[in-house]
Amino acid sequence: MKKIAACFILTCSLALLNACGEEKPLLTSTDYDLDAETAQTIRGVKIGDGSDAFLAAYKDYDILSSVDGGDYRFLSPEEIPFDKSLTTILPSFFVDGAAVEIDAFCEDNEIEKDALLSFLTDEAYLEHHAVVYQYLVFEWENGAITDIRSESMDYNKDASYYNSSAQDFAASAKS
Repeated sequence: MKKIAACFILTCSLALLNACGEEKPLLTSTDYDLDAETAQTIRGVKIGDGSDAFLAAYKDYDILSSVDGGDYRFLSPEEIPFDKSLTTILPSFFVDGAAVEIDAFCEDNEIEKDALLSFLTDEAYLEHHAVVYQYLVFEWENGAITDIRSESMDYNKDASYYNSSAQDFAASAKS
């Protein structure tokens, strides 16, 4: 189960790395907080809400979407088919507690986007930096949110596991 979850996250991460277009604002770590009793986001989105509430809160951010269990990809808010079986994710990397703008981070560290995961999970980098991948997951059916989860992956806790999973994922993607 852990391996499936890691591959899912890595899929999302790779999709995030390949996103292009206009620069989007960054979510903060508190944007990933959920009220434990109501499962409501800090921006007021809750189970049962529709696309209007979701887009009012998150339309300016990168949104990964999976329609009917398909691959995750970035869709503009106008393209997201909220009336289908859908999962939307709001992902962010945080380095030393600060959200990372991918293009600027890669440029500042002189790395290519496709090398970002390897860079962030490298033992030498993790000796000096805290790296966390956070994401809000919204499950949709018939135009309404049916579940909201806030999840994260702390790369400092077990980077070797994520590196192994990344290699497994890359190998499976080639075949």
